[in-house]
Amino acid sequence: MNPVKNIVVTGGVLSGLGKGIVTCSIGKCLQVRGFKVNVIKIDPYLNIDAGTMNPYIHGEIFVLDDGYEADMDLGNYERFLDLSLSRINNITTGQVYLEVIKRERRGDYLGKCVQIIPHITNEIKSRIRLVERKSRPDVLIIEVGGTVGDIEGLPFLEALRQLALKKGHDNMMFVHVTLVPTLSTTGEQKTKPTQHSVQELRRIGIQPDIIICRSTKPLRKGAREKIALFCNVDIECIFSLPDLDVIYEAPLYLDQQGLGETVLRRLKLEHRKPDWSSWRKIVDGFKNTVDTITVGLCGKYAELKDAYVSLIEALKHAAAYRRVAVDIKLIPSDRIEQGKLSINVLDRFDGVVVPGGFGERGAEGKIEAIRYCRENEKPFLGLCFGFQLAAVEYARNVVKLEGAHSEEIDPNAKHLVVTLLQEQKQLKEKGGTMRLGLHKISIVKGTRLYSIYGREEIYERHRHRYGLNNEYRALLEKHGLVFSAFSEHGEIVEALEIPDHPYFIATQYHPEFISRPGKPEPVFLDFIDTILRLKNASRS
Repeated sequence: MNPVKNIVVTGGVLSGLGKGIVTCSIGKCLQVRGFKVNVIKIDPYLNIDAGTMNPYIHGEIFVLDDGYEADMDLGNYERFLDLSLSRINNITTGQVYLEVIKRERRGDYLGKCVQIIPHITNEIKSRIRLVERKSRPDVLIIEVGGTVGDIEGLPFLEALRQLALKKGHDNMMFVHVTLVPTLSTTGEQKTKPTQHSVQELRRIGIQPDIIICRSTKPLRKGAREKIALFCNVDIECIFSLPDLDVIYEAPLYLDQQGLGETVLRRLKLEHRKPDWSSWRKIVDGFKNTVDTITVGLCGKYAELKDAYVSLIEALKHAAAYRRVAVDIKLIPSDRIEQGKLSINVLDRFDGVVVPGGFGERGAEGKIEAIRYCRENEKPFLGLCFGFQLAAVEYARNVVKLEGAHSEEIDPNAKHLVVTLLQEQKQLKEKGGTMRLGLHKISIVKGTRLYSIYGREEIYERHRHRYGLNNEYRALLEKHGLVFSAFSEHGEIVEALEIPDHPYFIATQYHPEFISRPGKPEPVFLDFIDTILRLKNASRS
């Protein structure tokens, strides 16, 4: 059996350069040549997973089928490469150290002094081998989070250096992503940050085989030559990745420079001709649009788009599928709540989405946005917390239940329309304890949701502790609210809708987590279709 080839992607100078997009692009270059790929994201933080992190600090928490709460880069992997990943595809410092400490306490290392080398590095390597054994890819791509030189990342780079020594030159390669800034005064592209970053990597014992340079404009010949000379990398292995309007164009852009062929040669993989036809069609849907729609995203993390990256991409997938551009604006729900932003701002948008979230801040602003959409027949889509607050809004303003609220926000409210799930009541720990991952959902025939999916059973991902209080179901239904989907055994309401509204749907589940370019999730596609239909009707 042929050994699994490894490609390691590291980053230098600063974080947020786009290592994840580079990782996806390399994977796509291999996929279109018929190779099976898998991906690992290494996160050097001490958290076991990303689940307890504030989106302002770390961006979106992405949920996998098995319920693992992952770094947002795993969402990019799944979207670009059309993979369904699991918890083994994300390695954190917390996971590694916890396992080694557990073994030390059990006596597995009895008589030995437990050290970073070899015990921590061995555990890192064993987790990489686990992914290789379970998925048997032709190529496993490993992205190392953070930047070279970060103290917390050193054990991972050391483990990868050791792994490269054991696997051999033909079976493992290193790709370094770095910044090439342009001076505003002279317009000169500066290579010194790249030189220093590579020097740091080489001090660790790793020589990059490929350097991918991020910049605002394409890399110039002189800068490329200087990087090749000072970083000891062949000039044909220096690639340019400037800012692109459509991120899904990145694999094509890099492959046109020869990235795919360079990887094949370096790893001595069979030469295969790429078939980009399907991917080009997807990219074309984003680039060659025939109309533009506007969508307001009303949430509490409005200052940071990364907090809603899967939702934003899901809307773009659906719009591009119809060859429409979607202009998404983030609306701070707390500013509506504080009276600093008029609710009439929603007039500007063709549709409104209220996303998931937690906590009191901005909740009343979201409820006000939901009310506005319901009363003004504005297309509305609520997700998770947006679903729960849609039920609260309906209870308050249609059923006239004064003081209706969610137990999460006001546990002493007179009418707790949303309450803690029964399964959550005895839990003490926060990390990894929500209702998470892929669950079976039953859709009620004759509902709008059934017409969207065209079937009675679907599987969707979840991330919540609270749900609709079943004691209020009958009352809400009596006043016209339709519950159109339920959990497998019927105990949890999964969706609601208003039948005589152009589009008023809210889901407890997170449909954005399974959307793919070229394969939009049906709820988003119907949302976009409704907006287009209403827009065309207003024009005629």
